[in-house]
Amino acid sequence: MKLKYLFLTLCSSLVWAQNTFQTPFEKGNGNQTVTYDEMNAYYHDLAKNFNTVQYLKKGEDDNGKPIYVVVYNPFPEKNIENLRKDKAILFVNNGIHPGEPDGIDATMMLMRDLATKKIKTPQNFIIAAISAYNISGMLNRGSHSRANQNGPEQYGFRGNARNYDLNRDFIKADSKNARSFQEIYQWLKPDVFIDNHVSNGADYQYTFTYISTFKERLGNVLGSYFYNDYQAKNLDDMKKLGYESTPYVNIHGDIPEVGFASFEDSPRYSTGYTTLFNSLGTVPETHMLKPYDKRVDATYKYMLVNLQNLDKDYQKIKQLRIENLKQYQAGKQYGIRWKIDSTKYTTMDFKGYEGQYKPSEISGKPRLYYDRNKPFTKNIKLFTTAVPTGYITIPKYYVIPQSQYRVIEEFKRNGIQMKPIQKDSTITVESYKIKDFKTVKNPYEGHYVHYETTVDRTNKNQSFVAGDYLVSTSQQGVKYIIETLEPEALDSFFNWNFFDGILAQKEYYSAYIFEDTAAELLKTDRKLKEAFEAAKKSDKKLSEDGEAQLDWVYRHSPYFEEKTFRQYPIYRVL
Repeated sequence: MKLKYLFLTLCSSLVWAQNTFQTPFEKGNGNQTVTYDEMNAYYHDLAKNFNTVQYLKKGEDDNGKPIYVVVYNPFPEKNIENLRKDKAILFVNNGIHPGEPDGIDATMMLMRDLATKKIKTPQNFIIAAISAYNISGMLNRGSHSRANQNGPEQYGFRGNARNYDLNRDFIKADSKNARSFQEIYQWLKPDVFIDNHVSNGADYQYTFTYISTFKERLGNVLGSYFYNDYQAKNLDDMKKLGYESTPYVNIHGDIPEVGFASFEDSPRYSTGYTTLFNSLGTVPETHMLKPYDKRVDATYKYMLVNLQNLDKDYQKIKQLRIENLKQYQAGKQYGIRWKIDSTKYTTMDFKGYEGQYKPSEISGKPRLYYDRNKPFTKNIKLFTTAVPTGYITIPKYYVIPQSQYRVIEEFKRNGIQMKPIQKDSTITVESYKIKDFKTVKNPYEGHYVHYETTVDRTNKNQSFVAGDYLVSTSQQGVKYIIETLEPEALDSFFNWNFFDGILAQKEYYSAYIFEDTAAELLKTDRKLKEAFEAAKKSDKKLSEDGEAQLDWVYRHSPYFEEKTFRQYPIYRVL
């Protein structure tokens, strides 16, 4: 009788908890998402009633509102650093685009189900989630900004208080949000990362799609395991739960059956950033045209299968993350630019709808539409292999002058270990001059971004002063160090305008004065004279332009600011 009574008591407690802690989404009509205040009140109440749940202020939005992290931790040890020694950590981000709130509602139910033990208590990991990341966007509620999306009735806006798309801000970190994320990430140092989103694009039968971080960026050993084992098992389990899936349908203005390539999640994106620290990262992209309740359910179930598979494979994941660092040792080659290999592909049976064209009622021109009365299954090509288009040799150290305090601040926030030089020193370094670059014509996320950057390399003895920093590449953040400090990398600090000061010439000449100086230089410097004549012979335009010839002499004379103009101020020790 006692056992029966205990069983009934436990059952009634579970029912009470499930009913008491129904989320606003569950109480609604299936097409409504929680507000910021409702979300915070819910989590505070959950944490008050369950000692396995913590709701912590861990950052700030650009509008000054707090960013919270909800932690489910069933273990007596509460210190994250101590837990990390023998437990894994799953980190979830929600609401980076608040018009895509599926993950916000799904995570509330997931945390409740963990706390009430509706879900089996994990034995080997904890889960931490940013309840909502873009708070200012979440508060900017409306019903029309997601023009192509089916529900919910109201939702937030993509941009934050300063109109940044926060999923482009993980390297440049212009927003308080991004800086808070970096601090949270470095506090957790998670093994697995999930950033919940909703797709935008073609129409097809799937509710659940996903972006898996580039396996090549993740690293040979870890990337292979992630694609072939961990993620494959997640997707197989999703299918068993009723959700067949496809990789994110990365097409623009075309139809999926032509095939498509993997989305390149460079370091400006969330999973591109977390990949730099060897976290297994995915972006669930539920399909925007499916009903909201189905999208929330798919998001919930994807997080659920991750819980189950991380619990089983946590030791292997932790070990592979350590082993993966061997690939990034000084002296080895590192790919800094990537492209999809169009000669290598896999195939899949893709479940779509027939895409056709009909006259537009607006313009009369042909417009694309998908006929849901004509579903199909077609074998299509998936281009998922990335190949480097540029390499660097990993140095032993980078040297950062203390004048580059913005870089130093970024490194400190991102957990990069730096050692101050103790006394004025001369060090043999590899030095970069910015050779060429292109710049976008229109501003992009607050910047005129550079691209296709190239450098000239020279070895020289360089003077440094006490307080400048040596940064060893023998540390966990080696990929972050390389991707930010190598100018040719896609999302380098250089390309994000951190060093634009070196691109502007500071001193000039007056032609009427320098004409006489230039003539004297050519008379007295034979090598300069020979180089000048050779340049005119090889460049017809130069030979016909007197002003250009005077400028050529100036730029090759001692008067030109050779030491600073386009001199990249970060140095490499090989």
